[in-house]
Amino acid sequence: MGPHPAVAAIRLAVRRVLHEVLTQHARRAVQGASAGASRPAAPAASATAPPGGGTPLVLVACSGGADSMALASALAFEAPKLAVRAGGITVDHGLQHGSDLRAAEVVARLTAMGLDPVESAAVRVGREGGPEAAARDARYAALDEAAERLGAAAVLLGHTRDDQAETVLLGLARGSGIRSLSGMAAVSGAAGRYRRPFLQLDRQTARKACMVQSLPVWDDPHNSDPAYTRSRLRHEGLPALEKALGKGVVEALARTAQLSRDDADALDGWAAEAAATVRDENGGLECAKLFALPPAVRRRVLRRAVIDAGSPAGSLFARHVEEVDRLITGWRGQRAINLPGRVQVHRQGGRLVIRQG
Repeated sequence: MGPHPAVAAIRLAVRRVLHEVLTQHARRAVQGASAGASRPAAPAASATAPPGGGTPLVLVACSGGADSMALASALAFEAPKLAVRAGGITVDHGLQHGSDLRAAEVVARLTAMGLDPVESAAVRVGREGGPEAAARDARYAALDEAAERLGAAAVLLGHTRDDQAETVLLGLARGSGIRSLSGMAAVSGAAGRYRRPFLQLDRQTARKACMVQSLPVWDDPHNSDPAYTRSRLRHEGLPALEKALGKGVVEALARTAQLSRDDADALDGWAAEAAATVRDENGGLECAKLFALPPAVRRRVLRRAVIDAGSPAGSLFARHVEEVDRLITGWRGQRAINLPGRVQVHRQGGRLVIRQG
């Protein structure tokens, strides 16, 4: 008798991702061997080279919740069959009493699954961008540091189809354009570090997989705290939409994310090519050339230029880019525009001047 359907589903999702990681790891090994053959041998191995004779290490980011515990269990089951080293990391945000004890419990559970190495990383959560964004930034900084130090080929994240639907709705509410509607990518981060195997699975599947495997899970009280926007959306917004529109809203939103991502990727590629054509010999942005671009492409060029100047991407919204765009399309001698990250944009002599200070 095979595993429960929920367990089979999570294992299949992880198996597919591990095959992708192995393919990428082998390709890089070939490229590295080709590059190494053309230069003198280095006296010592790179600090970030994966240990274990080139066997790739895959980490799972685990909070102790149902989604990430299901992911950890699937990784622990599949990795040995594919000659992949499997480890885990939990991040202690320090936002709740006893968070350090919970992190220690997660470490013990991951270790009991056979994952190695397993670490807990304590972080200090700032205030920039609000509590949710600040916690996310601190968490990813800790995951990046651990992945670099341990030489991990990938870090698996437990985001589900439900998380994807929530992300799409949050982007829609911000009015941040098609990129926000594209939600979370299945592969993201430097060199494709972050992988999300569960984006095609619903939250109930992950929870069911934990239940039938008798895996203890922790329900973060922040996930039900109405003080947080995502929590209100999860417990009030999405249920109201499903009541009004019928079942299938989550699946439809997830499909919207993929379609939007395809469109956004194409427009981003167009904008990257166009950006080189609208600059003068000194690298300045020429307003006349920007005006001639399609609005969707022009706004992407402007957004990228502002981010490159130091404005945080997570704090730069559509309304900010629209204000900059009006310096091109509705020029009336406006004053300089102040943007997040102390970036200032003004028009001078038919060119946009973007600087931080």
